[in-house]
Amino acid sequence: MGSDKFNLILGSQSPRRKELLTWLNIRFKIVTADIDEISKETEPENVAMDLASQKGKAVFLKVPKDQSPVFIISSDTIVVYQGKIYGKPKDKDEARLILSELSSHTHRVITGVSFYFFDISTNKMREHLFFDSTFVSFNEITEDLMGHYLETGDSLDKAGAYGIQGPSLTFISAIEGSYSNVVGFPLDKIISEIRIILGDNWRKRF
Repeated sequence: MGSDKFNLILGSQSPRRKELLTWLNIRFKIVTADIDEISKETEPENVAMDLASQKGKAVFLKVPKDQSPVFIISSDTIVVYQGKIYGKPKDKDEARLILSELSSHTHRVITGVSFYFFDISTNKMREHLFFDSTFVSFNEITEDLMGHYLETGDSLDKAGAYGIQGPSLTFISAIEGSYSNVVGFPLDKIISEIRIILGDNWRKRF
């Protein structure tokens, strides 16, 4: 455990998060958390960060303890409109209901992020939590657009029943804030937070 180099681990099987992290051009492993995604928190930001934290700690328990120090990045994304939190729909009918409620309105996409890593200065695991928030506006989702989108299956594995980088662009009218945050991995803020913890030469730590 004396090394100051980290093994970077992404605590997610999401292909979208994997693609975004790949853009850092740093080698990493994927270890899935496999948690129930239930939080006792009530404030949306705290819910997202709590779920991200649960994922990070669950991933750590799966990692062999005889390897170099780990730096685990995990995240959880939720959609919030009028105080209601929307996660992933369980089926097409629930996706239709969610999208109908979001139609013609502006909602917030919140991604909580957890860094769970070995701090060589204290010889202990340490956690760093933060979140990012983006406003997304929908036009009216007409019945033909709704039917077409639901048939693509794009809504079923995404918070709020849509993914910004797909056919939902037929009814997304505007975003205010980080695009990558809506994808589920606020890459710009993640880099900023890593720099705060590891310094300007953070790349050399991986």
